[in-house]
Amino acid sequence: MQLGLVGLGKMGGPMARRISEAGHEVVGADSSADAVERARAAGIGATGSLADLVAALAPPRAVWVMVPPPLTGGVLDELAGLLDEGDLVVDGGNSDWREAAGRAERLAGSGVRFLDVGVSGGQWGWRHGYGLTVGGAAEDAERIEPVLTALAAPGAVAVVGPTGSGHFVKAVHNAVEYGLMQAYAEGFALLSARDGLDPLTALRVWQAGCSARSFLLEQTVDALAADPALTGVGSAVADSGMGRWTAEEAVRRGIATPVLTAALQARFTSRDDDRAASRLLVAARAQIGGHAHA
Repeated sequence: MQLGLVGLGKMGGPMARRISEAGHEVVGADSSADAVERARAAGIGATGSLADLVAALAPPRAVWVMVPPPLTGGVLDELAGLLDEGDLVVDGGNSDWREAAGRAERLAGSGVRFLDVGVSGGQWGWRHGYGLTVGGAAEDAERIEPVLTALAAPGAVAVVGPTGSGHFVKAVHNAVEYGLMQAYAEGFALLSARDGLDPLTALRVWQAGCSARSFLLEQTVDALAADPALTGVGSAVADSGMGRWTAEEAVRRGIATPVLTAALQARFTSRDDDRAASRLLVAARAQIGGHAHA
């Protein structure tokens, strides 16, 4: 089939190549001239203009948007003015699921259909296949079934619910990922504290056949093998926003998620250069018990 793909960066570019290699036609668009040039060098038609992308597609069109969350709303608004009744827009970025219903409604005003798709697999998904969770009408998902099949790892694509569900599943997935990564990091810290023990060797055994093995641990081992001393690696851990959205939803629903929330808070702590809370505790301890400031 033919697909328009907006966003040819770290995720979108490799996705475009995977779809193309499966025998489908991809017409790409990106505001970055370098990204457009890379796509063209890979044999993918690409442009810097959404209008040109829409003009190059035969109706009824299918356009997949793969841009950072702050840009998604603007891209969808522009597409709403360019597309025709019966066209389909797929938001595959890391968007807040709570915005999906409003975006679907705005596009519906132009007769344009909407799907939200959570895309998991990171920078290696182009090689192994992605996990795709689709939110929206099943008949709309059927329209792009060839593309979904081309992108997904075996058995790793499904319509999981109505509009917003695809991104909700992706958000919870990422929050769970935070928890798993935090557990591996804490285990690594304990292993590293024992004299004469090589934590990299231990983690390789975990990954080779122990119950804690996973894709995340595999990537963690690869990162550590590339730089066992973690030379030049900072300690401030970023978050994409999805862990926050998941924590907010858990609080709203009164569902206990202590591991997921603690992992998110650990990332916040890692970025607290001021350490105001810790410094206050030191001062209070000295005041209460006469302990030295340390």
